[in-house]
Amino acid sequence: MRVLPQPPGTPDHRSANRYLLWLARKEWRSLLWASLVASAYYLSTILVSFVLGAALDSGLDGGGYGTLLYWFALIGLCAVAGAALTPLFERASCFNWYASAYRTMQLITRHSSRLGPTLTRRLPTGEVVAVGTDDIDRLGAFYERSNLAVSSMVAVLMVAFLMLTSHVTFGLIVLVAVPLIVVGMVPLLRPLNRRTHAHRDRQAELTTRATDLVAGLRVLRGVGGERSTGERYRAESQRVRAAGVRVGWMDAALEAVRTLYPGLLLVGIVWYGARLALVGEITVGQLVSFYGYTGALASSVRYFMLFSSDLVTARVAASRVVRVLGLEHDLTEPAAPAQAPTGPHDLHDPTSGVLLHHRRVTGVVCADQTDVGPLVERLGRYRNGAAELSAVPLDDLPLREVRRRVLVAGNDAHLFSGRLRDELDPDGTGTEEHVTAMLRAASAEDVLAQSPLGLEVELTERAREYSGGQQQRLRLARALLRDPDVLVLVEPTSAVDAHSEAAVAERLRGVRADRTTGVVTTSPLLLDRTDHVQFVVEGRVAAEGSHRDLLRTEDAYAATVLRTTLEEERV
Repeated sequence: MRVLPQPPGTPDHRSANRYLLWLARKEWRSLLWASLVASAYYLSTILVSFVLGAALDSGLDGGGYGTLLYWFALIGLCAVAGAALTPLFERASCFNWYASAYRTMQLITRHSSRLGPTLTRRLPTGEVVAVGTDDIDRLGAFYERSNLAVSSMVAVLMVAFLMLTSHVTFGLIVLVAVPLIVVGMVPLLRPLNRRTHAHRDRQAELTTRATDLVAGLRVLRGVGGERSTGERYRAESQRVRAAGVRVGWMDAALEAVRTLYPGLLLVGIVWYGARLALVGEITVGQLVSFYGYTGALASSVRYFMLFSSDLVTARVAASRVVRVLGLEHDLTEPAAPAQAPTGPHDLHDPTSGVLLHHRRVTGVVCADQTDVGPLVERLGRYRNGAAELSAVPLDDLPLREVRRRVLVAGNDAHLFSGRLRDELDPDGTGTEEHVTAMLRAASAEDVLAQSPLGLEVELTERAREYSGGQQQRLRLARALLRDPDVLVLVEPTSAVDAHSEAAVAERLRGVRADRTTGVVTTSPLLLDRTDHVQFVVEGRVAAEGSHRDLLRTEDAYAATVLRTTLEEERV
């Protein structure tokens, strides 16, 4: 039995800071556990220095082997504890990365699927791509290392306590010096934040241009614009590189500060400790312990500074994430949703007069192909002024309810990487026999026969290992498996051969016998096996009847269908 992922929850996307706090609240148990493990690890390393100093002050030279073994065992116990905590610490840190990054990924993916075309209309493609790659990684890195900030604070307090009990002045120096060093880094964080924002903006713009360039490469070659567009892309990429270099310089400066300040603290502690040892205010063992403590302090100060840098980049990333999550759908939800209709469903578009009858496969032919897009968008409620489901306007129903009942399946539907079974049946509710039956209905048996793994075969991105016709039939099988009340297919066999197209046409009526089905197409093979055909001219239904009757009585219909057939044969 497959375990479905847990819902990510409802995020607080009012600001970047609120989103970061919301993520921390959702993962507080794992963050707390990671902080406790990291703190215990650093305490064990500090105790090694403490025990070593105590051993030196205990007079090992006169204690014999028993005393030596005693102190050796204590030091060894601290070292073993640190070694045992290391894998726990690494595992907890990695878990925090995955938990925060993939929770954000779930939120972005789900919200993007709800927005649909609204997303690309509101945001450039590069912005969305950058959020799904760079920004999610930065959020994961921030929470992965967040436990170091807590453990560093615990280490500083522990070292300060041990020093205060040995020498008050030494302990006060630590308590004052560490905060001053961290505060001294703050002026460098503002330019880092500014440069990171600028680099992130340019990176998104460049990704958008790259996406547009790849999508329109064939057209650019046709009009001779490939070289000029490439040069423009090269110039913009150099600006992105320059912005990245500026961020790099800032990171380098911060790295230098993260090395310099702890180093100065270490030198100061060793120098002052040596002077105190020379005048007898501290023992040799305490001096050795203090020297060991400086290593923990240096690491703690460095981690504080690293956390500050991570926080800056995480806030930039979170600001992009909340920008996506804050987008509203172009289609507003009804203030007072209507009751969803029950029983058989007819889908009627008052604008064009198209009517898809229950328990029928209705063919829809548009004389002008530019009418197809608006018609399909109204039938699926992808624009305002949508169709009516059993006399109830789709505009009056919740969008989620519309998507559950009405499915528009076009050829731009994406095929994702992963198991073929999961791609066809994401919910995992269909039996193997049912999935196989829908593949047969879509005339896609050859896809199963192509691999000995059958439904367990792994698809690549967009199922590129299959031909265009096979990909189209996989999309059709996936749509049939969803089994919606109303299914609108848009040119479902435009890329398949005549034999497969005839098989699809013959089997479609059987699998959709108790449902409402519309096929927007100009394929004679499909239209000949529909129950009814409606011919749309200038946005309105001009004639209807069987395919063969319309061929005999409507010259414009015959010209539309035959013209499309001749064009396909010519290609």
